[in-house]
Amino acid sequence: MVADPGRRELLKNGLLATAALSVVPTFGWSASPAMSFKEYRSQDALGLAGLVAAGEVSAAEVLELAIARASAVNPQINCIVEELYDRARKEAQAGLPAGPFTGVPFLLKDLALALEGTVTTQGSRFFQDWVADYTSTVVERYQRAGLVILGKTASPEFGGTGTTESILFGDTRNPWNLEHSAGGSSGGSAAAVAAGILPMANATDGGGSIRIPASCCGLFGMKTSRGRTPHGPKAMESTMSVIHAVSRSVRDSAALLDATAGPEPGQTLIAPRADGSFLAAAGQAPRALRIGQITTPVTHSPVDPQCTLAAGNAAKLCETLGHGVEEVQLPIDPREFFGATGVVMGVGTVLRVQNRERELGRKVTDNDLEPIIWERYHRNKSITGEQLARARNTLGRIARQIALLQETYDILLSPTLAKPPVKIGKLSLNQENEPYEKEAISVSAFTMLYNATGQPAMSVPLHWTPDGLPVGVMFAGRYGDESTLYQLAGQLEQAAPWFDRLPPG
Repeated sequence: MVADPGRRELLKNGLLATAALSVVPTFGWSASPAMSFKEYRSQDALGLAGLVAAGEVSAAEVLELAIARASAVNPQINCIVEELYDRARKEAQAGLPAGPFTGVPFLLKDLALALEGTVTTQGSRFFQDWVADYTSTVVERYQRAGLVILGKTASPEFGGTGTTESILFGDTRNPWNLEHSAGGSSGGSAAAVAAGILPMANATDGGGSIRIPASCCGLFGMKTSRGRTPHGPKAMESTMSVIHAVSRSVRDSAALLDATAGPEPGQTLIAPRADGSFLAAAGQAPRALRIGQITTPVTHSPVDPQCTLAAGNAAKLCETLGHGVEEVQLPIDPREFFGATGVVMGVGTVLRVQNRERELGRKVTDNDLEPIIWERYHRNKSITGEQLARARNTLGRIARQIALLQETYDILLSPTLAKPPVKIGKLSLNQENEPYEKEAISVSAFTMLYNATGQPAMSVPLHWTPDGLPVGVMFAGRYGDESTLYQLAGQLEQAAPWFDRLPPG
């Protein structure tokens, strides 16, 4: 049992009554859980799994703390859009697989991933009744790792913007400042982790959607190499998008990748096998690295001084850790790059909509899609097979250009974003296209390049603005080399700890 100070801490956070109401009817307890919320939040996912394995706390108790915290904060930040609490309780009671995260609560992003019997809306009114009759391969791996899935997190429609706002579910707000965006498109997951609902959550990244919300919410976010984790069983590969997570600690991200990496039957695009585990890499100091610092984004657009300062200070920190840093310029034509990515991503939008039309037996209308997605759909319907082939060839050539650059540099360092977290509404898909496009360039200016090249890239929470908003720094590695990134991330985490830096409230 916890001492009185722990109970007072739980009460201070508005959780005691919620926890009691949710736990007692389910398990018949006459006392509060053996862990306070303060203790719960002091652990990362591996730490919680260790306590469950040692019998110091049960998976059911940990789950109730996560549910209680969600009940307390979700009305303000709007990060969870589908509650699977009773389903999760039954799983925790029935017994969980023995894995690296047995008993740890987890959330799935409400985009692209399927969990049999649950809804995946893609953040869209057009998909709001889509119920999965299968479970995605990577979700099966989450379950085998012992994770307890308690809900789905918000995403903008089709993950189509760098914020998490939708007509279907409303606005997801940043726990550091509720007037600001949590980023996107994995903003629901990032807000949930930053707010203390759980220590890590599923995220996907097709143009920056892991790294953008990680930067906005003060978290660690690794975009893995293309082909590292599976997309099946329905879609066997993705040109731009990858599946992983946002987390508070580096080691959680690494251990989760150990649990989910590797091909599935039928997969042909497969990232090179790593030497040893990613978790082991996160605990090893890297050799002296040669780091290329990028100050000008692919867009050649302005960069906010706070983002420039964040990257500059990170470069100095890397130098104190024994790494060499020198400024480099990207050998990329922005018009060629964004023209090609626009075609590839535009075709993806068209296919998503037309496949749903066939499922529903009717045509999409402007009441089904948000204004900017509606405009993109109609603009991209005329893309030809020749245009798509040329776009893919262009992206392949750009990938080679960056790979040649990284024959000289182990790591490429830059700001994650060109601006600190923007205010709610700036990046909403429910507006006219011109003001949106003007603002949207700030979130993809640095990140989208590495989706096109397939390289791993991570956002590391190393800076906060004077107003208390997080600003991430991005590091990109060679294709297939997450291990070196995890080594550097672990070293940075020790040199400039962020785990205990929490949003107010």
